[in-house]
Amino acid sequence: MTDPLDKSPADVPPGGGRDASPHKASSAHTGHIKAVPVRHYGRWISAVVVLGLLALLVRAFADAQIQWSVVGDQITNGTFARGAWETLKITVYSMVIGVVLGAILAVMRLSPNPVLSSVAWGYIWFFRGTPVLVQILLWFNLSLVFQYLDLGFIYRDEMNQVMTPFVAALLALGLNEAAYMAEICRAGIQSVDSGQTEAAHALGMKGGRTMRRIVLPQAMRVIIPPTGNEFINMLKTSSLAFAIGYGELFLRGREFGSRTLAIMEGYIVISLWYLALTTVFSIGQYYLERYYARGSSRSLPPTPLQRLRKQLSSFRVQSNVGGVKV
Repeated sequence: MTDPLDKSPADVPPGGGRDASPHKASSAHTGHIKAVPVRHYGRWISAVVVLGLLALLVRAFADAQIQWSVVGDQITNGTFARGAWETLKITVYSMVIGVVLGAILAVMRLSPNPVLSSVAWGYIWFFRGTPVLVQILLWFNLSLVFQYLDLGFIYRDEMNQVMTPFVAALLALGLNEAAYMAEICRAGIQSVDSGQTEAAHALGMKGGRTMRRIVLPQAMRVIIPPTGNEFINMLKTSSLAFAIGYGELFLRGREFGSRTLAIMEGYIVISLWYLALTTVFSIGQYYLERYYARGSSRSLPPTPLQRLRKQLSSFRVQSNVGGVKV
């Protein structure tokens, strides 16, 4: 009969287990474990396939009937540079109109006044429901509806003289962008907890000051990313202004191709200019988002340089992990 007070394991002989050496037991825990990395063969196969397709694409363009010397000469040509400047100018002016008017429309949309909210909803419904190219052509041909622009003693002139290609493109792009910015601003405002507004009102702050000092600074974290995307998209959408003869980048490239018959070369130069512009503003958007993320996260997202350093260091660790013992 087994003693109930005997708590030694059944496989250990009574008397302390002379054969179970404490040194052997401790060595089992202090032994080295060799880390063997998992081999991802699918990643290597997919990488080889992608690189092969990319090489075929590069070879196709290299063997095509494209005069790459022309591309190199025209990339810094004054004609394309002036077109890029006009594209940048119409983009910035249109975004200013879109952001300011969009913020006003967002406040109107959220207003308890049914007239203001209905007008804002109708504006957004119209401009989001019609193509930008159609809006550009409507503004450019506005003289068919109004022959004169009569502001009394302030200004009066024929609509054909007022509605230049630049003005028509500016109004069409800016007013269309305001409809999208209104929805972006509305989403950002609604993302702020209503308790923030109630607390501000309890402190005696008026509605306008509460919006400027409390709600909008917190909403910017939600508003900035889609606004940056809209700006980059506006850089490309501005090319639709070529339909009314505005001398932006795309029209300059078309005129160059028609004049020299270097059509593909002109399109490649246009693409390089657009890629350069969008890259610069994408970097600016990233750092702007990083700035407004200070109040929402304890650690800021890494910069591109920090990401590159981290990837290089992790690559070195992975390359030596086969010989590392943990």
